[in-house]
Amino acid sequence: MRLIYSALWWVGLPFVLLRLWRRGRKEPGYRQHIGERLGFYGQFSQRTLPPLLWVHAVSVGETRAAQPLIDALLSTYPEHTILLTHMTATGRATGQQLFAHHGERVVQSFFPYDTGWMCARFLRYFKPKISILMETEVWPNMVRQCRRYGVPVVLANARLSERSLRRGQRFGSILLEAAAGIDCVAAQSEADAERLRLFGARNVHVTGSIKFDVEAPAEMIALGRQWRSIFGARPVLLCASTRENEERLILDALVKEGFDKFLTVIVPRHPQRFDAVEEMIRERGFAMERRSAMQDTLLANEVQIVLGDSMGEMFAYYAACDLAFIGGSLLPLGGQNLIEACSLGKPVLIGPHTFNFQTVTEDAIKIDAALRVTDASIMLKAALDLFDTTDRRHEMAANAQAFARQHQGATLRTVALIKPLLM
Repeated sequence: MRLIYSALWWVGLPFVLLRLWRRGRKEPGYRQHIGERLGFYGQFSQRTLPPLLWVHAVSVGETRAAQPLIDALLSTYPEHTILLTHMTATGRATGQQLFAHHGERVVQSFFPYDTGWMCARFLRYFKPKISILMETEVWPNMVRQCRRYGVPVVLANARLSERSLRRGQRFGSILLEAAAGIDCVAAQSEADAERLRLFGARNVHVTGSIKFDVEAPAEMIALGRQWRSIFGARPVLLCASTRENEERLILDALVKEGFDKFLTVIVPRHPQRFDAVEEMIRERGFAMERRSAMQDTLLANEVQIVLGDSMGEMFAYYAACDLAFIGGSLLPLGGQNLIEACSLGKPVLIGPHTFNFQTVTEDAIKIDAALRVTDASIMLKAALDLFDTTDRRHEMAANAQAFARQHQGATLRTVALIKPLLM
């Protein structure tokens, strides 16, 4: 099975690189540092690298989630530097933004493709003291090479849905071997922990979600308040991290129901879709403004939709809204993280498909910090009801903030699990 898996990587590599180059048309970051993905690190050759703690955060969400852990590791191990790897260009850009203030104590690279040869080159070059994989990133050849080179592997902030468990079990021995090769697992919930054990993981601990420890930067809060003053007196519904075809559902529902009592802010999850979403909005006749074109003057009353066409400002969008719908949940895409919205005391609306964040979503619904909606029309009607019932909205807001605060502390628990592996 391992030979077949590795052979498939080599056979598919030309097509993978072609796809990378094509993605680079809209996102230039995918055409940069390609050598790193293949195990070549010439840009680091002139530097003497200090002892490295390696954290792998595949994309934007995992990179943001890793922030409290990286800050804690840098504080706990002042003689070490963080090697932060990604698989997406947006993840790397987010890391640059979040960790620029640490200077050379955070080194970034793309994650190599999962062939034994490339993974071995990566480990021989960087010589990390530990491998900390965020959330669900288990790569069979990389885990095997870490075992070979004596690099302990930690799966931090780990989650595994029922759907992912079923899919993983189809691949049989190769993924079971990879899971068994992980030295320590810090799971987000007891349900995640149990599924990870069924998957073959050992030394599994429940630490909670590190995302509860992410603090909104003061400058993002200030920016959000500035936007709120620009938006004016209308209530603001934020549709955050929307995915492909969800915007279409929301816009069609807005047309059908004729909602005009509130301002809708739509922030697509992927930046390459900003222009396509703008086209959808204009096709339906809505007056709109792009965040990138906003002035420091009051938004005109006829503007019905603001398109959030910026990266790294999600906390500002949450700070500027009165109510947040979390995308990825109207269609069977698994949902997105609602913790950031809750931490800023924003009531949450979320669709029926949340299997990637099932436990945290259900917990938020149970304490009335979030409401489950079945489709886009019901979501807009729920938003209108909450805008019309101020006391109810304020109660949900207080519940949301309390929910976020009571689940903090996962970072320290995770660092405590890492410490014995670095001795």
